[in-house]
Amino acid sequence: MPPDIYTPTSSERPMLPTLRRFLPYLWPAGETGLKARIVVAMLLVAASKIIQVYVVAYALKYAVDRMAHGDRSAVWMVMALVAGYAGARFATTLFDNLRNAVFERVGQDATRRLASSVFRHLHELSLRFHLERRTGAVTKVVERGTKSIDTMLYFMLFNIAPTVLELLLVLNIFRGSFGWPLVAATVVMVAAYIWFTRWVTDWRNALRARMNDLDTGAVAHAVDSLLNFETVKYFNAEDREARRYERAVSLYAAAAVKNETSLAWLNIGQAFITNAMMAGGMVFVARGWGQARFTPGDVVFISTLLSQLFRPLDLLGMVYRTIRQGVIDMAAMFDLVDAPAEIVDAPGAQALVVGSGHVRFEDVRFAYDPGRLILKGIDLDIPAGTTLAIAGTSGAGKSTLARLMYRFYDLTGGRITIDGQDIAQVTQTSLRAAIGIVPQDTVLFNDTIGYNIAYGRDGATEAEIAGAAQGAAIAGFIGRQADGYATRVGERGLKLSGGEKQRVAIARTLLKNPPIMILDEATSALDSRTESEIMETLEQVERGRTTIVIAHRLSTIVHADQIVVLEGGRIAESGTHAGLLRRGGLYAEMWMRQAREREQALAAE
Repeated sequence: MPPDIYTPTSSERPMLPTLRRFLPYLWPAGETGLKARIVVAMLLVAASKIIQVYVVAYALKYAVDRMAHGDRSAVWMVMALVAGYAGARFATTLFDNLRNAVFERVGQDATRRLASSVFRHLHELSLRFHLERRTGAVTKVVERGTKSIDTMLYFMLFNIAPTVLELLLVLNIFRGSFGWPLVAATVVMVAAYIWFTRWVTDWRNALRARMNDLDTGAVAHAVDSLLNFETVKYFNAEDREARRYERAVSLYAAAAVKNETSLAWLNIGQAFITNAMMAGGMVFVARGWGQARFTPGDVVFISTLLSQLFRPLDLLGMVYRTIRQGVIDMAAMFDLVDAPAEIVDAPGAQALVVGSGHVRFEDVRFAYDPGRLILKGIDLDIPAGTTLAIAGTSGAGKSTLARLMYRFYDLTGGRITIDGQDIAQVTQTSLRAAIGIVPQDTVLFNDTIGYNIAYGRDGATEAEIAGAAQGAAIAGFIGRQADGYATRVGERGLKLSGGEKQRVAIARTLLKNPPIMILDEATSALDSRTESEIMETLEQVERGRTTIVIAHRLSTIVHADQIVVLEGGRIAESGTHAGLLRRGGLYAEMWMRQAREREQALAAE
């Protein structure tokens, strides 16, 4: 189970509320075909149990009784009974497997629907949620939760329900053939078995929960370490990461040993209860045989019935443990499903209609945390088709403006409008469809170059993808690759250079063809030569679009129609590049400092 990134793991998760949420997946609304499969599967279950209890047990009993009488003239009858016994056993196996085949689609469909709904919900959650969560832990929770539903469906329908049916049939036979004492003894034995199994299993669940916590922690450590592979190399931290992972795995191993030891005690206790009942029942019948009340076949009869009853009861412990663990796993997953989406469409929100692409920030205030205001009343007017550049020191709130444009967060105060429409009052889908971004840190999918470019617009043709690559000045590079557009880029695009990744990001934004563009320090990680090449491409991309350029290097924004300088969450200066230099303020100071840094870098070469 996950660590405290959600809610503390507990073996005391309420079972009934979780099962109530689980039941709709067992009987899906509107799925007549799946419901028919469930009905057929349950009929096969009932037929299997009736044959197992009545045909198998009685055939063997009558065969033994015939043989005990010593009448060898009835050998054909005995042979028929023995053959019927074997045929009935085969029929139970046949029905059980047909049941599994019929039901398999139900379980897989339930798993598919649950996994899809959880995955969709995770993408609907806010950026804040994903920044505060560990990816490895989230995926582990979803994996366990979705796997548990198929298992729980199987055990609830094909173990618990058939076991209850078989117990009722056996008790009815015991009442009619052997009297109430054996019925009472059987009920007491089953009750003791269930109580002992639940008591020990609840104890084991606490151990299992601890083991799952440590398992999730180990996986999260491994995923974090591998995702930060380069950072590990930068600081020669391979041994440190290995020791950290080994500690996590060692703690998991110790918890796993305790868990398996507790399983041994559970099996011993269950075996004692069931064998005590077996001995008591056979002694009872043997005593009755001595009093001429029962036949030799009755000893075999009761042995067969109890043995058949014990088989699902032996599994009952495992079933109860699985269901309890499934409840824990599913409850953790439902915690994810219940995590509220911080950013939701306003009631009655309409799609954004972009005409010219005129963007305004009106007294925008924003805080990630209530006590720490980042933006303190930002007013910006970006006419359609113009380029606004935003400069400032680190932490001034430049990238926050881009996140607010995408509505990853809601404003603390003020509003942002596009062609007079408040972005908080339009649908998020239409808003994000109208904006394209080339981010500071371009992260690519571990797929092909073609796939990553095509991600800009679903359903794009090969010609459109090639056109976007041409516009981003990366078509030549792709053409030199042996696999062309099928060249794989590696995890997060690590097989490509910084400039190549940026060009892929530009290409997929071109393919999206949005009326509004955001360039969030798109060249900050590049060398001067690559930056110059990328800037030529970006300036072409900006033409005819409303563009917001967030820049650290001022040399990349000299062409902007207007430049604003942020300081401490406020606009300190605004104007054109030439005007701001003449003013001799903060922008001019930053320009001179960067110019000296460039001169020093050139002198050092």
